[in-house]
Parts: sequence; structure tokens; C-alpha cells
Amino acid sequence: MKFFSSWDQIYGAAMNGQKMQSSGLVLLSLLVASAYTGKILIFPVDGSHWINMKILIEALHAKSHNITVIRPSDSWYIEETSPFYNSITLPIAGTFDKDFIQNIISRLLEIMREGSTWARLKLEKEMWDKSVEMFEKERRMLISIIEDQELMQTLRDAKYDVFLTDPVIMSGTILSHYLNLPLVFNVRWTVQNEGHFAIAPSPLSYVPLPMLELSDHMSFFERAFNVVMYMVTRLQIKYFMDSIYNDLCRQLLGPGVNYFELVQAADLWLFRVDFIFEFPRPTMPNFIYMGGFHCKASKPLPQHLEDFVQSSGEHGVIVMSLGTLVGQLPHDVAHLIAEAFAELPQKVIWRYKGERPSTVGNNTLIMDWMPQNDLIGHPKTRVFVAHGGTNGIQEAIYHGVPIVGFGLVWDQPDNLEKMRVKGVAKNVNFATVDKDSFLLTLKEVLHEPSYRENMQRLSRLHRDVPIKPLDNAVFWIEYLMRHGGAAHLRTESYKMPWDFKALIWFMESCLWCCNEWTENAKLWPGLAQPAGSLSLYWEDSDLPCGWQPLDQHENLD
Repeated sequence: MKFFSSWDQIYGAAMNGQKMQSSGLVLLSLLVASAYTGKILIFPVDGSHWINMKILIEALHAKSHNITVIRPSDSWYIEETSPFYNSITLPIAGTFDKDFIQNIISRLLEIMREGSTWARLKLEKEMWDKSVEMFEKERRMLISIIEDQELMQTLRDAKYDVFLTDPVIMSGTILSHYLNLPLVFNVRWTVQNEGHFAIAPSPLSYVPLPMLELSDHMSFFERAFNVVMYMVTRLQIKYFMDSIYNDLCRQLLGPGVNYFELVQAADLWLFRVDFIFEFPRPTMPNFIYMGGFHCKASKPLPQHLEDFVQSSGEHGVIVMSLGTLVGQLPHDVAHLIAEAFAELPQKVIWRYKGERPSTVGNNTLIMDWMPQNDLIGHPKTRVFVAHGGTNGIQEAIYHGVPIVGFGLVWDQPDNLEKMRVKGVAKNVNFATVDKDSFLLTLKEVLHEPSYRENMQRLSRLHRDVPIKPLDNAVFWIEYLMRHGGAAHLRTESYKMPWDFKALIWFMESCLWCCNEWTENAKLWPGLAQPAGSLSLYWEDSDLPCGWQPLDQHENLD
């Protein structure tokens, strides 16, 4: 299919054809000419990640693109039949299944409530063991895909224009390179770390490592902790992950293939955040930010829900949801949450699938499912009690509703810390929360105006953009298809040998130190020192040997 790369080409193609009888026909021809279709192959991740991918798929389908989705036979979210895409169903189990993930989370929550250092160590080991188990499932799935020669030939014959995947699993990245297709990430995380850390410069002096719950304004000790944990993370990747992933790559793609270089070679990174959500940090030319792309204006509620919301009167409504993967909470936590809600004058709508707590008050409506976006966007909603998932936080930002944070696992506490720093959230510690602390937190966010004012300011900033995030993402995918990739936007630094990069870092450090010492000499002209020595500021009593106050030495000028 021919792609037109500019309106000039579209116009020229139209005017070189048959004469138009009217300006209306000219316009119609231009619109038809611009409506090209591309072929997109997608390897998604199940669960909440699929919710994000599906929104992007529907937007691409609306632009008449032909979409094929690869799904495992046991997928619980990715439907085999859809009006928006064709599917290829693998005759094997996928990486994730609902019971598998929910069992992980239930176990993690139990460990967190134990609240001891030993419990924390058990938590880390539990997460690592589950990660290894998930990797092994994915490895078996990927090998079976690539060894299926009939499937591989079908994919090659289809001549796809682009490959879209989520790099939180490795399958899509490896398969795209096996098929030699331009690669687009729908990304927040990679298997290695948060997406930015895979390739963008990340100065540890003001870019906090994910999961540490730090801000971009760190103290000296927080910066030191940030650096130490970064080094620990790099060692974990080098000694525990590199060999596992690289061995699989070499088995499937040939000798000398490095998995993390395949990740860094992606043409386009569509980040599900923006700098309303994230702290400012360096970025890359092929990073496209589409934070809040799933957000939309609220729709009218079903009548029974609207009646319940309106019955709240001037007090308004609290909405609580802990995401799609938390089926139930430990009994004592569910009990204290319900008891705290019962003491408030607000009405509460709580999405919860566990056993109904005996302490639920008459003001609380418990639901298996609720229209979350429409409830958060309702004018009577006062607070959103959230687990800290990216989707829910983005919806709260979009609608300007402050948050009470109930961070549970993975990146959720870190996300909520970002919101706390921005003055739009107050967080509770899941490990130690009781009824009184939860109730106190709720009342503070309900009655302190700054939380709502700050969140409404973020909402205005988020909405004030020249192009909607979803439209921007679609444009860049089409851009990639029109040009057969985006190599001109992609850094080649990942191909640089590590020792050469280390040399550059060393030289940069030396130059920075020299510059700092020179600047200090200008800022503190009361000091002079022997030629060639380092310029630092010292009190007279602390002057090192060989240094003298200026009145005992020649003038610096």
C-alpha cells in the first residue's frame, strides 16, 4: 500500500487524476487519498496492561488499520473474537493467568501485614521466586511460537508494517526482531526497570530510582541511597538476568545477541505517563508521552448509582477501588476500612470482591464492578481511595479528584509518593494501617482545600495540550509506518562498548570537577592556593597545608 508522506503529495496525486467537477469532490478525494491502511502485529500483555493496549487498538482500527493480535489460549482479558482486530490464538498457556497473579498478590499482602524486617525479606524472596516462575512459563511459550514454522511463515507472508508490544515481557521484543519489523513499545516498565532507565540519561542526583519512594528533591543521604540502590540493581541485572535472557536470545536469534540491546533498539517508545505524573527528567527523541490517553469525559451513571450518589447531599461521595488484580484484602484490613467509612457522613462506593465485612455501614455500597471513570468524574465525588496504579491515578488527575493512597505492591507506593509530593494525595501504610489512622487520613483530604485545589491545577495542566495524547500516539505509529521505522530518532549509544562509555563518564567527571573548582575560585576570591592545586572553600582555621588567605598571597587577578 502506498503511503503519502505529505499533503503536497496527496494534493498532487488528486490533481493529476481525472478533473474534479466541484470543490467538494476535490476535498473528498483528498480525504480518501489520506486514508491509507497499514498492517500492525501486536503481542500484548494480559490484565490491566491489556486495557491500555485495547484503547490504542480501537483508535488504530478507527483509522482503518488492519490489526492482528497474538494471544494465548488461556487469556482472561484478550478476547479471541473482536470487531477491532483479527486474532492468532496460540495452542499453549500464556505467561500470566488470573489465579496465578491473584495468588501472588494475596501472599504479598499477608507478608506486608506481618510488618517485620524478616517479613520484608520474605516478601522480596517471594517476588523473585514468582518472577523466575513467570519467566520460565514465558520462555516455553516463546520457544513454541518460533519453532512453529507454519505460524512463522504466515506472519512473514502477511508483510506487517510495524510490531507493537509491551516490553514488561520479553516475547514481543524477541519476536519483532525475529520477523525484522519496526518495533513500537506501549511502555511503563521493561523486564529490566522503569522504561526511561533502559536507555535515557538518568542522573541519580535528581532522578530517583523507581520503587524507592523518593522525589526529585533528595537530601545528601537520599542521593547516596539512590546511587547505592542503582548499583545493586545493576548487579542484579548483570548477574541474575543478563545470562538468562541472553541465553534465550542466542538460542532463538543466534550467537552474540544481547536481549537488552534489542530493547534499546526499539524505534518508538509510547510512555503511559507524562510530566504531570512524573518528575522532570532527561528524555530521548523517540520517547512519546501519552499519559492519560485512556481518560475521557464521564458519562451518565446507571440510574441506581445516580440515585445513590445524589442521596449524599452536600457531603458528596468517596470512590474506592484497588484495581483489577486485588480480589480481596486480609480480613482485618477489610474490616477496619468498612468501619472507618461507616463513621463518615459521605456516601461510599467501594469496588470489592471479597467477603462482605461485618462492619459495613448503611452509607457504603459494595460492588463487584463499577464504572470507575464515570464515578471519579462525577461532580459529587470528593475523594478517590486508590491502590496507586497508573491508570487510576491518571483518571484522578484528569478529573481533578484528590487521592487517599493505599499503595500495595510493585510501583504503586512509588506512584503515590509522586502524588504526595505534588500535594494531591495523602498515603496510608498498608502494613500498619488501623481504623483511626485511615479515618484521620480520609478527613484530612476531605476537608483540607489544598488537596483538591492542587489536583485541579494538575488537571488543567494535563488537558492544556495541542493534541490529545491518544491522537499523538496514533500519529507516531502511522509516522513509523510511513517511513519504515525511525532510526533517525534512535540513539546508537547502546552499541558502544561498556569500557568506552565508562571512559567517557570518567572524563566527564574530571571536567565537571575542574569546572566546579574553577567556579569556586571565582566565588570565593578570599582564597588562593599553590599553582595546580584544587580550589575549594575552607575556613581559615581549616586551611590545608600550602593554602593561604589572599592577603598573604598574590592577588588571583
